[in-house]
Amino acid sequence: MVLPSPDTPLYNHPLPDIEIWLQRQGCEQDQEVPHCWHISRPLWRADISLDTDSLVVRYINAGADGQDVQRVFKYSLSRQDLQAAIFSGP
Repeated sequence: MVLPSPDTPLYNHPLPDIEIWLQRQGCEQDQEVPHCWHISRPLWRADISLDTDSLVVRYINAGADGQDVQRVFKYSLSRQDLQAAIFSGP
């Protein structure tokens, strides 16, 4: 499947395209809560939630004090910018 251009805002992507993009980044969809995704990288783990108007990313135990770090990204950002921001880690 061909995704829209990387500079296309995420709100212009159909949901199946967003799901494919997340899968290509190594994310796994939560079977019980389908709008939630999980990713594990060698140096960090995160949960990604597809909310109504934004992507919410919670990096697990990523804070200096071991607390989770949460970031919110609006769908108006391009897929390219979101990919750089989210998948570079906390």
